[in-house]
Amino acid sequence: MPSKKKVTSTETPAPKKAKSVKSVAKKDESTANETKKYEEVHFVDSQQSVWNYSLFTQEDIQNFQWGTHYSLYKVFGNKQITVLDTPGTYFAVWAPNATLVTVVGYFNNWNKESHPLKVRLDKSGIWEGFIPNLLAGEAYKYHIHGFAGITVDKADPFAHFAETRPFTASITWQTDYEWQDKEWMKGRKKNNALDAPYSVYEVHLASWMRPDKNNEEIYNSYSQAIELLVPYVKEMGFTHVELMPINEHPFDGSWGYQGTGYFAPTSRFGNPQDFASLVDAFHQAGIGVILDWVASHFPYDAHGLFMFDGTHTYEYADMRKGYHPDWNSYIFNYKRGEVKSFLISSARFWCDQFHMDGIRVDAVSSMLRLDYSRNAGQWEPNEFGGNGNIEAIAFIKDLNETLYRDFPDIQTIAEEATDWPGVSRPTFEGGLGFGMKWMMGWMHDTLDYFKLDPIYRQFQQDKFSFSMVYFQDENFMLPLSHDEVVHGKSPMIYKMPGDEWQKFANLRLLYTYMFTHPGAKLLFMGDEFGSTTEWNYKSELPWELLNFVSHGGMKFCVKQLNALYRNAPALYEKQFKTDGFEWVDLNHRSEGIVVYKRKGNKPQDDVVVILNMTPVVRNDWPIYVHNKKNWKELFNSDAEEYWGSGNVFNPTIAAELVDKPSKCYKLLIQLPPLAGVVIG
Repeated sequence: MPSKKKVTSTETPAPKKAKSVKSVAKKDESTANETKKYEEVHFVDSQQSVWNYSLFTQEDIQNFQWGTHYSLYKVFGNKQITVLDTPGTYFAVWAPNATLVTVVGYFNNWNKESHPLKVRLDKSGIWEGFIPNLLAGEAYKYHIHGFAGITVDKADPFAHFAETRPFTASITWQTDYEWQDKEWMKGRKKNNALDAPYSVYEVHLASWMRPDKNNEEIYNSYSQAIELLVPYVKEMGFTHVELMPINEHPFDGSWGYQGTGYFAPTSRFGNPQDFASLVDAFHQAGIGVILDWVASHFPYDAHGLFMFDGTHTYEYADMRKGYHPDWNSYIFNYKRGEVKSFLISSARFWCDQFHMDGIRVDAVSSMLRLDYSRNAGQWEPNEFGGNGNIEAIAFIKDLNETLYRDFPDIQTIAEEATDWPGVSRPTFEGGLGFGMKWMMGWMHDTLDYFKLDPIYRQFQQDKFSFSMVYFQDENFMLPLSHDEVVHGKSPMIYKMPGDEWQKFANLRLLYTYMFTHPGAKLLFMGDEFGSTTEWNYKSELPWELLNFVSHGGMKFCVKQLNALYRNAPALYEKQFKTDGFEWVDLNHRSEGIVVYKRKGNKPQDDVVVILNMTPVVRNDWPIYVHNKKNWKELFNSDAEEYWGSGNVFNPTIAAELVDKPSKCYKLLIQLPPLAGVVIG
């Protein structure tokens, strides 16, 4: 039994822009009046502890069962409403194999018999009821008598707020919030477009910065993140921030990927209105917000979704499909209409209630393939003899179609690491319908290449250039994510070869390549200033490193690369199109010089990128370009303010016409060691 008392106004301060419970009740009274026309609304003896009451229509029930109800959060969970002039809370939960469901909490001293819900007679498996005079801030669970006499106490899958771990009860709460981001929402179609700069800062909110770095139990709140994180992301010039899973989760070490609250921002940092305030602040600063969202698996915590009513309610019953061996967790039953409605409603909830600009779907590869991380005999082929999970594929397509239909100005992004075709192609073209896909092959090949001593890079140039063969196959996002700096993989700076100066030079060179490569960008927190430790979710980033000129220079370099990306149309207007890239020189392996052009809608906006992969200075290096005579240096990763040498740069660029008919010019470029130069 939970031991935490009722959440009161002193424990959970009222957010600045949150509506009061009184105003919420007033607003929902009109909703309650409207529902009286529904045939399922009915009342009995008003003296009962639970009144019979329903928000469901027959259409709701049908769509829920068919897997086509995409706003379940409007009818399930807890709702503070007024019935017969009496304020209280309506509860609704799906437990199709239960024989009894009661609401328990501090309000009834966790009495498992006093507040029973009524099961609907339409065999939908929905239990519901209204408890008068029970308002916002009450902790509660569902006590369920399930299959074969099993009894369980479960948190509400549709609750918007939960107790702070280690307590596990849900809290009666609504997500009403008065948004101030009208200007952002009005113009975000342009900001989130595929032909706009899209540079993402990936953040684990608990460990980005802490109020006391020696106390892992204390976090900055959502409100403190407004004061600290929002201006930092703005200063660095990122266009978007991606929050690692912010939904409620019991175990810190899961980083949020083992979730129990698919409709609840974690209470670690505040209440739902506080989280809305954070998103609002990002939007007012001109920064989009992407939510990392997990639909591939969920944990077996006793209060969570697993065996919800004593049976496999949300997960596949066949453990060849229902159990995930990599994460010791359970896989959603995508074939079941109610589960499909639950998941798509969750994704819509974050876009609807919290104005998300994008949903990054985790572990898509594991959803698509029946044999993912399974050996022969551990999986069963689909009805056509293949390894594709047909139900999951259909779910993913419906998810993307629904989100883009209802929120056309957002992006959905897939973490998908295989060669599955058409991940970021429309469903009407046979694709899965995502807006973008993580370019995992680029990430692996790039890191393998840059880990090499420069003398050996000439022998691996094909690995370096391979991504240009297929970059146009998908709308790729280039990820250097949290997964690359944990579990013994080392921080980014220590992946680089050479002495200290060379490590920093190599990393600046890698980032220059990343920001000038076709596609959107994603960089994990700490990578921007060359963190010297692997990411640890229990502590904050090593901000003290910024006292060193080398790390401060790295941070400034990334800031300037973001500015270059935003201000050079050639780097984003055609970032997903074949004609946005052109090789200029790939024939100097031994010297380690690679040259390519990025092209925009206007030829005069074209830029040329020259990468020197060796520590050798190259003076008057010739490159040949067409149509454009006058060029200037736009960026040089060896600049002194980045902790480069600052000795080799291009104040002017000499151009000689060598072929008049083709307007071919010979340029002489000064190339610093282990550096990238961008001219335009």
